[in-house]
Amino acid sequence: MDLESQWTVYRTRFLVRARQLTEPMVFTDALGREQSGRPGDYLVESSGGIKRITSQALFEDIYVPLAPMQHQSEKVPAVLTRPLPHAVPEDRVRASA
Repeated sequence: MDLESQWTVYRTRFLVRARQLTEPMVFTDALGREQSGRPGDYLVESSGGIKRITSQALFEDIYVPLAPMQHQSEKVPAVLTRPLPHAVPEDRVRASA
C-alpha cells in the first residue's frame, strides 16, 4: 500500500485522518500493540499522530467524511453526505417522534 497516497479527513467527536486498506497490513503502534487489518479496514490517524486499524463496519458506522476544502478562504470543510441504504421513510418518522 502506498503510504503517501491521499488521506481523507473524517469526523466524529474528534477529527481523524483515515485511508481504507487495499491489502493486508500489520504493524506495532506507538503503545507497543500489534495492529492488523485486511482490505476494506481503515488505517486511522488521530490528531496526536497515533495510528491504529479499525474494522470497516465499525469505522463506517462511526465516522462521517468531510469534503475537501476547495479554496484557501474556506475555514471548515463541509460534511459529505452519504445515503443510508437501510433507512426507509418509516425510520425517519420514528426517529423524529
